[in-house]
Amino acid sequence: QLLPVVTPVPNDWQPQFPLHYGDLRRYVTDADINAERDMCQWFTAQYDTLRHQIEGLNDALIRNNGHWDADGVQGQADIVTANIDQSENFLAPRAQALTQSYDNAGDMYFPLYQGDAFYGLWQQLSNVGNGLRAQQPTWFTGPSFQRMLHWGSKINRSHVCR
Repeated sequence: QLLPVVTPVPNDWQPQFPLHYGDLRRYVTDADINAERDMCQWFTAQYDTLRHQIEGLNDALIRNNGHWDADGVQGQADIVTANIDQSENFLAPRAQALTQSYDNAGDMYFPLYQGDAFYGLWQQLSNVGNGLRAQQPTWFTGPSFQRMLHWGSKINRSHVCR
């Protein structure tokens, strides 16, 4: 089923500053906080459903030996890719708005707690959508899907969206 459009609403969500992130608080902007607040609303409302839809499509493709023209597969793919596109359209401007900084060694980091996880989730979801739109075999979208699951699990386990 097609997912409803997420419309963020004001709430009392506040970012977390666990160990080591307290030192970075001064680099966190209002734009960072607003972006993660909105992404948490999307994550809480739609991540699990979208994850299960992608898994279901992968299962359908596997059961049909990768044949996109098998009964019902293309219709299922159309729904999943529409939901991915809608999620990407929501996440992209917010993930891209997150402050990215560099340390003395030149390594990039996000001052906002779990900013890296939301950015990674958005990137890998985009890769999954590209693979599905190109009707690539599941082995092509599989690694990106596994990385998407990694970032989603990291967000979930951190309780950042509470």
